[in-house]
Amino acid sequence: MANGSDIKSFLIGAAIGTGLGILYAPRKGSKTRELIRYKAAGTTNDVKDWVNQKREDIALTAEEKKKDFDKKLEMTLSSMSYKAEDVITSLEKKLEDLKKKNKKLQK
Repeated sequence: MANGSDIKSFLIGAAIGTGLGILYAPRKGSKTRELIRYKAAGTTNDVKDWVNQKREDIALTAEEKKKDFDKKLEMTLSSMSYKAEDVITSLEKKLEDLKKKNKKLQK
């Protein structure tokens, strides 16, 4: 996944490329300005597309992580439920044993 330095590098590269294009342009000023506007619009669209793609990637990743979390939570709760049943069964057996011992002691 891209980080902040990737965005920064991209924008710096775009600015340097535009600047060099201006300096070495063999055209009239009006044509150069028109070309700069065109390239700036293209760069803006590229950045918007890149941001939208990253937004979609993040949304998909978040959705996948949520599904994974929900699945693990369900498995954990299910496991806890079985363990609780085991504890209850064990306690019921101990209660029966205590009741039997109590009956013997009361005789």
